[in-house]
Amino acid sequence: MSPDVHVPGSVRPSEVVNQEIRALVRASGGWLYGETRARYERLVAEWTVAVARERMLGDVVMAA
Repeated sequence: MSPDVHVPGSVRPSEVVNQEIRALVRASGGWLYGETRARYERLVAEWTVAVARERMLGDVVMAA
């Protein structure tokens, strides 16, 4: 299973998703085109859901 594919309804911690976003941007040299851009956008959407869930549950982890 690809790292950016997860079970529907499951939410990875925002910290984990944030690390994956940072790694993707680093690996691409900051240039996000095509599938890399699409993956970035999926990860940002997942991160947004994770942060909202953590705020709701009081589990917010501050990312640098």
